[in-house]
Parts: sequence; structure tokens; C-alpha cells
Amino acid sequence: MNPFEGLEFWFITGSQHLYGEETLKQVAADSEKIVNFFNQSGQLPVKVVIKPVLTTPDAIYQLCLDANSSKNCAGLLTWMHTFSPAKMWIAGLKALTKPFVDLHTQTNRDIPWADIDMDFMNLNQTAHGGREFGYIGARMRLEHKVIVGYWQDQDFLEELNTWMRAAAAWFDLQGAKVARFGDNMREVAVTEGDKVAAQIRWGYSVNGYGVGDLVKYVNAVSDAAIDKIIGEYYDTYTVSPSLLAGGQYYSSLRSSARIELGMRAFLEEGGFKAFTTTFEDLNGLDQLPGLAVQRLMADGYGFGAEGDWKTAALVHAMKVMATGLKGGTSFMEDYTYHMQPSGMKVLGAHMLEVCASIASSKPSLEIHPLSIGDKADPVRLVFNVPSGAGLNASVIDMGNRFRMIVNTVDVVNPDAPLPKLPVARVVWVPRPNLKIGAGAWILAGGAHHTGFSMALNQQHMRDFAEIAGVEFVLIDENARIDEIKKELRWNEAYYGLSKGFLA
Repeated sequence: MNPFEGLEFWFITGSQHLYGEETLKQVAADSEKIVNFFNQSGQLPVKVVIKPVLTTPDAIYQLCLDANSSKNCAGLLTWMHTFSPAKMWIAGLKALTKPFVDLHTQTNRDIPWADIDMDFMNLNQTAHGGREFGYIGARMRLEHKVIVGYWQDQDFLEELNTWMRAAAAWFDLQGAKVARFGDNMREVAVTEGDKVAAQIRWGYSVNGYGVGDLVKYVNAVSDAAIDKIIGEYYDTYTVSPSLLAGGQYYSSLRSSARIELGMRAFLEEGGFKAFTTTFEDLNGLDQLPGLAVQRLMADGYGFGAEGDWKTAALVHAMKVMATGLKGGTSFMEDYTYHMQPSGMKVLGAHMLEVCASIASSKPSLEIHPLSIGDKADPVRLVFNVPSGAGLNASVIDMGNRFRMIVNTVDVVNPDAPLPKLPVARVVWVPRPNLKIGAGAWILAGGAHHTGFSMALNQQHMRDFAEIAGVEFVLIDENARIDEIKKELRWNEAYYGLSKGFLA
């Protein structure tokens, strides 16, 4: 999966005719210099395309309309090189539906102390023009990112890289389709939600399909296709002897391969980017899809168990953001605790469905009883996860809004081997610790299902939430229960009143 292929971010420079043609030519040349550096730096995930310098309301408005209708433009990088009277931007920004970032930078890094004159001052007015542009963004209550600094500095490029990944994930989600095989797990609350509100807010649609619809695709898979993909399994994983040709459970492996190929065909034909399953609705399947889900996630599909479509869409978006970054991203669940006072930890896992992109070493392909779902023993990949920084993210439906909760974590090695737990698993310490991390998560209503990543940081998730216009709650090393409670109360008041703020 390369979701960045073919995408563009448009570089937009604001100025005005007051300065004369020679100055505008220099503004255009400086803009081109910056764009060329961005594209040649290797630091940004998506190509930057320069657009003409904008000096009139009509030109700004038309460019914003063009960006809206472009099938490749994922967002705008705006720069006020000189002063650009911000009333010119009202119509365009009012019409704009793509995210934008304000690059508060300037062509030169240093003031030329011995040579600076008024011509230099009139040309290099980011400090002036950026504030004018910032005012109109604030006055119009527009969600946007501001990056301050010199355009060649590493921290500036890192901030821009992070925002571009979030904007690209948002672009990818618009019009995306989530397939729901079966319904929600019965009586479960947090995995439910308003699918119409989600489509309005997030841009993706969720539709349900009977498991029988999937079974038709599974039953249509040829033996030759199964032989081919089993060869891929043998080349990719350490395979249990019982799953080898002639082994006791070789037929189960073939059944698992058939399910994977049927799921792939269904998802590819329907143009889906994420999907859910539930062990309460497996009619026509002889085992819970485990290996199939793990491998589909590794190829970029989002997944949510027990009908959890919000997490399925979130996992896909996180995978888009993480494209090309070190570390992996997976569906996850907080499963059980280690509450030893000197080192409280969480064991994360699921019945089967954890993506091998987060594995510490070559996964083992195994088959074991599941003791839930009342089906044949399912095939799955078993592995541990390397130590390092990570995060868990959850999206919940609060009725009048969606809330994203993120807890940064430190992944650690298990205290001892887990020979009787034959599933993919990860152990982490929530920041700042289990008491506060879990307490704050529960107070905020965070789900037991999450998107887990060791490739992304909290800023990716914050930028994504801000582009989406949803509430964002961060639980990190600085979290305190009393402050989290205050934040949740303030957020409740803000989102209850904010519809009247634009009057």
C-alpha cells in the first residue's frame, strides 16, 4: 500500500500588488526556492506543487475552488511572504474544504545586520503578513496548523512531515468504505455509534453485509489459489509442523487461506478500506478469521473486532499516516493487567487479530483452540512486540460529537515467557503509570479496542483530530486525574456552546 502515491500539497504564497512587479517576481522566485528544497529534501512524504502568487480575492477564491475539486490535492501549504490583506482571503477560506497549514517562515534565516534596508523589510514581511493571515483564521474559527521556524531546519520539516501525514490520512478517508460483516457484538455499548454522524464528520461510510455475502466469495476460491498463498505462508512465517502438507491440521490451514482469499476478493471488488467481523456471527465460516485479518491489516486495511467500525476506520487512517515510518500499527485491545506495585503493566492482545507489522521477529504460524465462538480451531500468527515508545488511540461517540483519546505508552518485554498464551501479544506501561493512565482513559470513556502504533506519536494523532474537527484528549507523562477531569468538563461546555460562537 502506498496511499501517498499521486497526492500533492499545493504551496500558496500570499502577497499584494502594492509592492510592484519586481517584488512579486522575487516573491515567486523565493517560493519556488522553498518548494524545490522541500521536494529534494527527502523529508516530506508527499510532493509539493507550487502555485502562482495570490494577490487578489478572485484569484484566492478560484484557487480554493480548484483545490476542493482536485482529485490529487490533499491540502494547502500557505505562506505570507509579504503582507497580504486578509479580507482578500475570506471568500476563499470560507469555501475551502481541504485542510491547510500556515507556514510562518521567511526566505532568509538571519537578519543581514549591516545591509538591511527598507526594501529588504518590505519584501520579508512574514512577521507582519503572517499575523494578518492568522487573524482572519481566528476570526473565522478555522481549524488549521501553524508551524513557526526556518524552512530548512529539521524541526520545521518534522512538524510539516507530521501534519502532511495527518492531512493525507484525512484525504484518504474521504469517501472510504467500511464493510461490516455481521453486526455489533450484542449488548456492547462502546463499539456502537451513529454511522450517519460519522459519515458527516469523518467522511467514510459504514455498511453491513451478511456473513453469507462473504461466504459466497470464500466458497468461490480455487484450490490453485489456495496452493499459491500457502506457499507464501511457508516462505514468510515459521510454520508449525501440524500445518505443513500432510500434517494433522493442514486442512485447517487451507480453510484459513480460503477465508483470506475470499475476504480479499470481497474487499477489493467493493473498494473497501476497512472491515469488521464478530465471533457472534460466523454462519457459513468454519473458523473465526484470524490469519486472514492479520494479513489484511498488514496490507493496510483497517480492522475492528465485534463490529467496531469506528476502530476499523481509525486503524486504517493510522496506517496511512504511518506509511514509510519505522514501527507498525495494529488493532489492539487492553486485555489484562499486571498489578504488581513495583511495576504495573498492561498485556495487550486479542483473540487472534493483531497485525504482524508490530512483530519483534518472524511470526510463528500456529493453530490452537480458541474457547470462544463455538467454531473449529483457528489458525493465527503468534509473536511478541519489541520494546519502545508507542500509543493507543480510541474514537468514541459522545452523542453530540466524537472524541479521540490517546494514551502514550512504553512497550516493555514480558517479565517471563508466555508458553500457554498462543496469540500475538504486547506488554506496555501506560504513561504516566497504570493508575493514572487507566483512570483517565476510563473517565474519558475510552474503548477497550484501540489503534496501537509504534510508528506514530501523539502529534500525528492531534493533527488528525484537529483536521477532522473532533475533540482530542491526551493522556501522557504529564497527565493528572484532576486536570483530566477539568479538561473533560471544559470540553463538554465548549462543544455544547460552540455552535453559537460564529454569530
